[in-house]
Amino acid sequence: MTAKNFELKNGATFIPLNKLLQVLGIAQTGGHAKIIIQNNEVLVNGTIETRVRNKLVKGSEIAVGDYVITII
Repeated sequence: MTAKNFELKNGATFIPLNKLLQVLGIAQTGGHAKIIIQNNEVLVNGTIETRVRNKLVKGSEIAVGDYVITII
């Protein structure tokens, strides 16, 4: 498992799940991110997440593949 922190930009209160996967290079495109999410491969705070545009806020923990990402 690789632990990563993702810092929200100044003024941002959230990042959509699909966008996070793209920014970190876990998904190559938005469509790829959608497939990963809808195939039940993503956990948000320990629960399977199927909402593509789920708003991730500070303190959210995302697990996908070999990554554990914390929003800071």
